[in-house]
Amino acid sequence: MGRRASSLRYTAAIAPMIWGTTYIATTEWLPPGRPLFAALARALPTGILLLLWRGTLPRGIWIWRALALGILNIGAFFAFAFVGAYRLPGGVAAVAGSLQPIIVILLVTMVFGSRIRALQLGAAVLGTAGMVMLVAGAATHLDALGVAAALGGAVSMASGTVLTKKWGRPPGVSLRVFSGWQLLAGGLVLLPLTVLVEGLPTHLTPVNVFGYGYLALISSAFAYPLWFRGIEQFTPSAVTFLALLSPVVASLVGYLVLDQSFTVWQLTGIAMILLAVVGGQRSPAPRSAAVPAPIPAPLAEPARVGSDV
Repeated sequence: MGRRASSLRYTAAIAPMIWGTTYIATTEWLPPGRPLFAALARALPTGILLLLWRGTLPRGIWIWRALALGILNIGAFFAFAFVGAYRLPGGVAAVAGSLQPIIVILLVTMVFGSRIRALQLGAAVLGTAGMVMLVAGAATHLDALGVAAALGGAVSMASGTVLTKKWGRPPGVSLRVFSGWQLLAGGLVLLPLTVLVEGLPTHLTPVNVFGYGYLALISSAFAYPLWFRGIEQFTPSAVTFLALLSPVVASLVGYLVLDQSFTVWQLTGIAMILLAVVGGQRSPAPRSAAVPAPIPAPLAEPARVGSDV
């Protein structure tokens, strides 16, 4: 069981590591000034693709749940993330994103009623401090809209992670279909917004097409089922710490591809982030409905049916 849990954890970590390549894909392969279209191209075609093969549409209560999760995990998050990527140095967006574990910890206390643990909070602060050290000097200027978008992305994804854990996945629905619901819903929300604000591009280069294809197929269709499986198997707090791997991978890609270098401070920051990720995996599980101890027959009360999940 321990080996299986470790394997699933490593598998879940693949998703944020892939997302760490989003920044270089945006700056090197996508046309400038089109963050909403980038979000749309990453979401809508992918959702359709995942549902084409033996896919089903949500029913009943899952119609609005899929819409809510699609907005938080996909539509709003993608839009915020790409606006931040276009308008901010990568480091500033990374620092804003590193606040996500703190947000998740607070939301978990509200949704599941669990207590804030010192280890969780300490790991979250350590991760943010490490991120600041990693990207120190990157913020040559701050764009107010970009900062707001980066913070909005952290809040959106944190909320989506907690709600995904709260609601779970409908019985009989595969991770592929579950991911497809959210990508389709997020893409449909982004479509009218993109048309109204940016319009659709009239010309794309082969490099642009490759970039959009990479974000849709690898960064979304492949990565999101792994991420949602991680949310199912582990606590929201533990999973969200894995997201800190994204800026680490982004920095390594910059080092390998863009001939960037690391300072001692940056290497120390990476070490702090990795330590925070490890510490975050020790997060306790959210409090579930407790099973009451048997009551002696003479004192027993009528049975009550219910659960607070």
